Amino acid sequence: MKTKTIFYCTQCGNETYKWEGRCSACGSWNTIVEQPDRPSKKTASIRESGSARRSAKSLSQVEAGEELRFSTGMKELDRVLGGGAVQGSFVLVGGAPGIGKSTLMLQICDYLCRSSSVLYVSGEESERQIKMRAKRLGVERETLFVLAETDLEDILDAAGTLLPNILIVDSIQTLYNSSLATAPGSLGQVKDCAAALMRLAKGKGITVFIIGHVNKEGSIAGPKVLEHMVDCVLYFEGEQHLAFRILRAAKNRFGATNEIGVFEMGDMGLLEVPNPSELLLSGRPLNTPGACVACVMEGARPVLAEVQALATPTSFGMPRRTSNGLDYNRAMLLLAVLEKRSKLRLSNCDVYFNVIGGLNIDEPAADLAAALALASSYLDKPVPGDLAAIGEIGLTGELRSVQQLGQRLSEVRRLGFQKCLVPARWKGEPPGGREIIPFGNLQAALAAVL
Repeated sequence: MKTKTIFYCTQCGNETYKWEGRCSACGSWNTIVEQPDRPSKKTASIRESGSARRSAKSLSQVEAGEELRFSTGMKELDRVLGGGAVQGSFVLVGGAPGIGKSTLMLQICDYLCRSSSVLYVSGEESERQIKMRAKRLGVERETLFVLAETDLEDILDAAGTLLPNILIVDSIQTLYNSSLATAPGSLGQVKDCAAALMRLAKGKGITVFIIGHVNKEGSIAGPKVLEHMVDCVLYFEGEQHLAFRILRAAKNRFGATNEIGVFEMGDMGLLEVPNPSELLLSGRPLNTPGACVACVMEGARPVLAEVQALATPTSFGMPRRTSNGLDYNRAMLLLAVLEKRSKLRLSNCDVYFNVIGGLNIDEPAADLAAALALASSYLDKPVPGDLAAIGEIGLTGELRSVQQLGQRLSEVRRLGFQKCLVPARWKGEPPGGREIIPFGNLQAALAAVL
């Protein structure tokens, strides 16, 4: 019998029966791939099995209690999840190879197994390797069960027999369904295996954590519909050669998506960093041109970060622009404002921006600090080491107010900074006797500081 094939988009999951260069649903180019069609059961045979139909209910008739949350034993992970993991939820943890995904999942087993049973399934390591890694991390619990398997049916049978409270799968790309004639890790396999695990989580009330690899673009490998299936999508960020790791929620049905958790990779695994501001500012050079401290909000947590900039004369016709940790388009906007409003000849310079510690800043409250750092490097005059800057910069060079300025100033005071530049619209009392310096525009701030 001839095998039918279907084509579907890896970005949105839209299915078609012919190849197209551009997806008709989401408009993405070159995302249509071919997969063998999976034979589906006839609708008539399903109805003949005697299963009762579900009828629509009024929303007032639906019973809904409070979400049953439990702690994972790591406060930083609980913060990102919205206060803890929800019973019966489906959580996807993604990140680059070697970033610490498997280490994090195995470490939380030590706390979870005190009151729950955990089944750890690995398709990448043998049971002996898992044992050796658990011993190194200090994880030794009787209620922690390990299974080295990639066949989806065997994993579901093991979960149905043990009925664990938590199931951890490492990784979703290694699983395969024998009823599909495709290789493990293919788009169809990833989609089908994730759907089966989702039914297990919702049907049995088992909390499922799955680990997903990322591609070279930094997104979860496999179809984009995988991220739509799960309840939470967590991304591990950071460089392998750096000790710091940042856990960020890209999607969370049970909490906010703007919280972060900060970890440090050590010899005994991941260590929580409850005070990331001190960590990000450690080793900061004082009275050096090209650096300024900003205060950004990561969820409900104010974080101080050092923004560095370097402006050096270019020897080419086209100057180079590079931004690491700061939005590139935002950085180019600040560069244009400095050249137009402050008369700095940056068009003849290579310009580099960098945020220390691997933090990615995506809010405009760091505009003033980035502009001060760049002007400091260009003029070769240092920003005072006891000064922080908070404010958004408009195209006319004006300083605009930012949200939650009171919390930011409290964090600035707690870290020992004596002065802070803020927009002129701010009205309030300086916290702890610190000097708050309001300015209406960028030109006045540069003239006062440099």
